[in-house]
Amino acid sequence: MSVPVCPDDGHRDIGFLLLPGFSQLAFSSALEPLRMANYLAGRRLYTWHLVSRDGRPVAASSGLATLVDQPLEPMPALDLLLVCAGVEVQAHCDRGTLAWLKRLAKRGTPLGAVCTGGYALAQAGLLDGYRCTLHWEHIGSIHEAHRFPAVAFANELFVIDRDRYTCSGGIAPLDMMLHLIGRQQGLPLAEAIAEEFIHERIRGVSDRQRNPLRLQLGHSHPKLEEVATLMEANLQDPLSLDELARYTGLSRRQLERLFQRHVGKPPLRYYLELRLARARLLLRNTQLPITDVALACGFVSPPHFTKCYHDHFGHSPSGERKGRRERLAELEAFGRE
Repeated sequence: MSVPVCPDDGHRDIGFLLLPGFSQLAFSSALEPLRMANYLAGRRLYTWHLVSRDGRPVAASSGLATLVDQPLEPMPALDLLLVCAGVEVQAHCDRGTLAWLKRLAKRGTPLGAVCTGGYALAQAGLLDGYRCTLHWEHIGSIHEAHRFPAVAFANELFVIDRDRYTCSGGIAPLDMMLHLIGRQQGLPLAEAIAEEFIHERIRGVSDRQRNPLRLQLGHSHPKLEEVATLMEANLQDPLSLDELARYTGLSRRQLERLFQRHVGKPPLRYYLELRLARARLLLRNTQLPITDVALACGFVSPPHFTKCYHDHFGHSPSGERKGRRERLAELEAFGRE
């Protein structure tokens, strides 16, 4: 089977920088469309190069090691370099890697990232003045820690701003790469790849990463989704049940019944769990003091925050931090082996 492509120069070289702990799913979702493009076109439209800091295999977050083609230098001319990272990206933004990314930018190489790889680009100052995205968990943490004020983070699945291509995690890189292939090689090829992967719709730049309660409820309860969105926008200064009802045009009793029937818990319990989930992300992904985390998530009393956290997760906020330090130590030890 061969699919016609646009009659341009065709061939492009794509680099993938794999940082330790990268998301295997996000990486594969970015790479596989290139392989399928070559297969369906009947010729090599794309060549890819896997790169690591020292040229050694890189362990993904799953623990699976991936062989790479080369270390950072020497680097062939690339049409695009994508940084692939995971939950502990901050630990792997070393000076040498950031300097290498800056050299590529000076060379005029378009740069991009999947999952949390955008953090490395931002740390290198290569997203200043750009719109970009990364996994939604880290966007919230960056805002709370007041990092990268010159970068405009968006909640879309992917963002293409001039010569920067950034994407959230999971299978969202598939959509970004299909969009890119469609622009470069023609929409018929991109659609044929989506069909091969049983991907029913190529999501676009206007699609958001997540919608509260959407997966659980589908599209049949817009009022509940409206309430959940309002809750997520007001985690630091929680709204009362009466305020939530008034802003969404419901009575307090209607709101309670809707949550109990469709979510299985009272609205204020759902709200509390949202705040605790945000606190967990901040504890794992920032160095904010625990007191500041509590305040950022609407808890005016640190002892009350600690009690709620322990009741919900089974350990204290300080225990969460200790677990993060242990995970980082394990990753560093693995990298030295």
